[in-house]
Amino acid sequence: MKQRTNSIRIEMLSTGDEVLYGQILDSNAAWLSDFLFHEGILITARHTVGDNLHQLSQTLQERTLCNDILIVNGGLGPTSDDLTAQAAANANNEMLQLNQQWLMHIEHYYLSRGKTMPASNVKQAMLPQSASVIDNPIGTACGFKMQINGCQVFFTPGVPREFQEMMRLSILPQIKSTFPILEKPLCYRLTTMGRTESDLASEIEQKLDIPSNIVVGYRAAMPIIEIKLTGFEHLQNQMDQIWAQIKQIVADNLLYEGVLAEHGEVGLAEVVAKLLHETNQTLIVIEQQSAGMIGYQLFQSDAPVVKSEVVPILTVDPESYLLQALKQQQADIALGIVNFREKNSQFMLMIATAKQVCTFNLKYTGRAHNRSVEQRIFSAIALDSLRRFLLKMPEIVGKNAWLDIIN
Repeated sequence: MKQRTNSIRIEMLSTGDEVLYGQILDSNAAWLSDFLFHEGILITARHTVGDNLHQLSQTLQERTLCNDILIVNGGLGPTSDDLTAQAAANANNEMLQLNQQWLMHIEHYYLSRGKTMPASNVKQAMLPQSASVIDNPIGTACGFKMQINGCQVFFTPGVPREFQEMMRLSILPQIKSTFPILEKPLCYRLTTMGRTESDLASEIEQKLDIPSNIVVGYRAAMPIIEIKLTGFEHLQNQMDQIWAQIKQIVADNLLYEGVLAEHGEVGLAEVVAKLLHETNQTLIVIEQQSAGMIGYQLFQSDAPVVKSEVVPILTVDPESYLLQALKQQQADIALGIVNFREKNSQFMLMIATAKQVCTFNLKYTGRAHNRSVEQRIFSAIALDSLRRFLLKMPEIVGKNAWLDIIN
């Protein structure tokens, strides 16, 4: 039997062979962990089970004995491999029964679209006897809630938009009403480039005295390293002091503070886009090895890019090429990362305006990666240099353990 404590023990159980075998990414699990964290609720564990009725029923039995709340995701569709409702009934020694109210909802869903409900959708209205419906205003799969072994279990559809709406509108309010949040966690984040994870961790651990109830975490996604500081609200003064010291340690390699986008590499493009808008300047991007990734990231960030071009090795003078492009497009700045040589990993980075041209001959000295990772690396180097240029920083090419300035 579970021993109750002041903290919520809450887990997520993802279902489906496609999730278990890596055929799709479990984006719902990542979203839920982040969503609940910002609401002051910490997920204690996540599990994945395939489309196996016995295994799913057994897992529901096991995990409900260990938790206060279990959120089950997926397996509520109309097809034969959607087994969650039956597994829930089995785990609680119940039968499935037709929920007439939800059947009418599905029928109306199809009628409002000028269609007849397929017979297979009746399955989505078959729920465990003790289940109560959780509304799905978007799709045909209702969520439902029931108690198994004293644990509150919320069953949710796998479609991300439906799952997220259900969590926000229905499930989160129920969790908060049952388990008032005692204290909210805090998480400070910043993103760096140019130093290794081990190098950063060694210096931070040597220089700072960090108490055990405050945690420094690292996330490496070449070429960036994200640093996180986590703790609870009553520790905020201590966290503020530690955070100021961490920012001082990483100052030469700091790209941005906070979270700007779901993907860190796009966050740097958002910083550059904001600076371009603030200074009312338009941009041209000429790239080779990055194969359009810089232009794409800036486009995603709504940057004022008037021309984006992928070129082979330039046989003409690169400076003349950028200046001509500036003149033709009547743009303010041209960013070029061109003439990459596979043999020695040397390339040219250029930032040009009508009044000046900054040219850097660089050599990438890091270990070999696949092409997509290399493209992320070169894109980040170029975007960081443009950020530094726009901020009028003394060094346009930042300190980087994997980069040599040739001249």
